[in-house]
Amino acid sequence: MGIFSGVRGFIFDLDGTIADSNGAWESIDRKLMEKNRIFISSNELHQAAAMTYEEIFKFFSSKGLKYSYEQFISEINALAETEYRYNIFLKDGAEELLRLIKSKGGKIALATASPRRLYEPVLRRNCIYSLFDEFITTEEAGADKNHPDIYLKASEKLGVPPWECAVFEDVLKGIVSAGNGGMVTVGVYDSYSSEDFVTMKQIADVFLMSLRDALPMIIQ
Repeated sequence: MGIFSGVRGFIFDLDGTIADSNGAWESIDRKLMEKNRIFISSNELHQAAAMTYEEIFKFFSSKGLKYSYEQFISEINALAETEYRYNIFLKDGAEELLRLIKSKGGKIALATASPRRLYEPVLRRNCIYSLFDEFITTEEAGADKNHPDIYLKASEKLGVPPWECAVFEDVLKGIVSAGNGGMVTVGVYDSYSSEDFVTMKQIADVFLMSLRDALPMIIQ
């Protein structure tokens, strides 16, 4: 029996999982720091690219950023909206996997920390928005991905019980939380979260170096 036997709901993270966007976040963060004349190393920018807004704000504040949180959100969203609307593409195999799942009758949800003004343009420009049945953000779920709430609410919106859902994530905390929610966990490699590569391989039900690797698993 395949890993997806009995799975009817497929829940995908956006950044670093289906969208090759973490590199864009490194560029966004660099522009913000340069504007404020704050030096930050390439390694620190690389680490920040996979952080949440709250984590980035705290990190940059510790480096000398004098913005309020509201100023920070306004500035970074303006930079991010340009990137998401014009410059971000899908990771290898993402579109093929989503279309295969739909052809097999699966239901698909997006579970992301990115707000609609970011995720909708990138999904529409890459012609996959219509493949999703439901969308939910961490803000709507009322908790970040250190908690299973977003995945459980995605499951509820899909009308599929948690134990019949699979969650695709590129970050360790997402895999842990989805597992705690009773779901099949699928780790997806991304260079911006590669420091957790070994641990993710150990705890995820399956680990993919590329989304394309999941295609034969869905066909089974």
